Amino acid sequence: MTSDQSICDLTATTLARAIAKRELSSRDAVEAHLARIAHSNVQLAAFVTVDAEGARRAAQICDAAPAPIGPLHGVPVAIKDLTDTAGLATTYGSVLFRDHVPAEDDLVVARLRRAGAIILGKTNTPEFGFGAVCTNKLCGPTRNPFDPALTSGGSSGGSAVAVAAGMVPLAHGTDFGGSVRTPASFCDVASIRPTPGRIPSPRRPLGWDMLATHGFLARDVNDLELALSVCGGGDTSDPLSTGVVNDDRPFARRPRIAMTPDFGVAPVARDVRARFAAACDALAGVADVVPSSPDCGGAIETFRTLRAAHIANSYGELLRTRRPELTPTVIWNIEAGAKLSAEDYLNAERRRTAVYRSFRELFTRTDFLVAPAASVLPWPNEIGDVTAIDGASLETPIDYLAVTFIVSLVGFLVLTLPVRREDNELPFGIQIIAPPGCESRLFAFGRTLEHELGFSHRRPKLP
Repeated sequence: MTSDQSICDLTATTLARAIAKRELSSRDAVEAHLARIAHSNVQLAAFVTVDAEGARRAAQICDAAPAPIGPLHGVPVAIKDLTDTAGLATTYGSVLFRDHVPAEDDLVVARLRRAGAIILGKTNTPEFGFGAVCTNKLCGPTRNPFDPALTSGGSSGGSAVAVAAGMVPLAHGTDFGGSVRTPASFCDVASIRPTPGRIPSPRRPLGWDMLATHGFLARDVNDLELALSVCGGGDTSDPLSTGVVNDDRPFARRPRIAMTPDFGVAPVARDVRARFAAACDALAGVADVVPSSPDCGGAIETFRTLRAAHIANSYGELLRTRRPELTPTVIWNIEAGAKLSAEDYLNAERRRTAVYRSFRELFTRTDFLVAPAASVLPWPNEIGDVTAIDGASLETPIDYLAVTFIVSLVGFLVLTLPVRREDNELPFGIQIIAPPGCESRLFAFGRTLEHELGFSHRRPKLP
């Protein structure tokens, strides 16, 4: 554990333990990861901003402390560039904010710092998080470490690549329609989209909105659980966070799993269906796996409506005043919402409620629901949007995300794990879905899949 190479291979949990025992200094951990960033980021473009001097100052504080500051004492982490960091540039992936330096941390960042984590920098994202390829007018494309010609996925692609390439052991992300899950699948890492409100967002303008959540990407389940343990907990300014209930009942020794390749409505590529079927065959070794899905009729149209309304409400003024500086993807997203009526919105909420109740009914007879974590495998960076799957045209540029955004729609939590693969196969992950509040049970099952089935990260062969 003395070389930079081996330090960068350690998980956050292992690093925190070693630093707490003074087997390794925080400064050594920071320098090793900064060296990896310097070596790999030119090719991969995972980071928009690197705060080397700030990280070194924080490491000195950790090393001088008489006792560990918190559970992530001295551990290098990265923050997605959609989330505010005090004194550190936060661009939201947009040239409109290229010089924006927030005065305060977002709560999730503040909690990471209080736990002793050291922020190395900000990871790349499409403008305002809207886009299939992780690129913008400031940085990118963020390239897949398993094949740099391919996309890392969006919109937490920078965080997924930073973790997969050993630039950090743990990275923050956000997830609206699949933004931690798709990059996790493409980059062979694990991710968590927790119960909405589990990680509070007290400055969110729409306090009851549960489509968007903070999340994390890491190389194993233990690190995801550690990150959530220090960032979770209620905040009275976030109404969702005060209603989160823990359900810590253990799952059965041989749990019941419902499996669906597409929720009955999502477009999914043939090669993904084949990879998913093989993963389900492996799951049958540790669980009773039964094909089953909630009734998701109307779910795609519902998410399109709600997402468009939210985006138009948040960014409509920018379209009116700064249109030439926006990317085409953001313009399309805002314009899609500008045409909606209140009746459109409420009818979508009505359909959303029906889908939620169907999910709840399914979980009266199953422990987990499993689905693909992406509808396609990584594609070339030069292709900006997925417009067709297996030759069939998609109605909108977001429909390839249906296999993930259906879960966002109902607010269930999701653990994404990479599945076992051959050396010549691209990474692919599965979503393991559980009802709100069941994080402990989900993490426990995830560890079972890591240890017994080998559903775990494999390092890319970096140049």
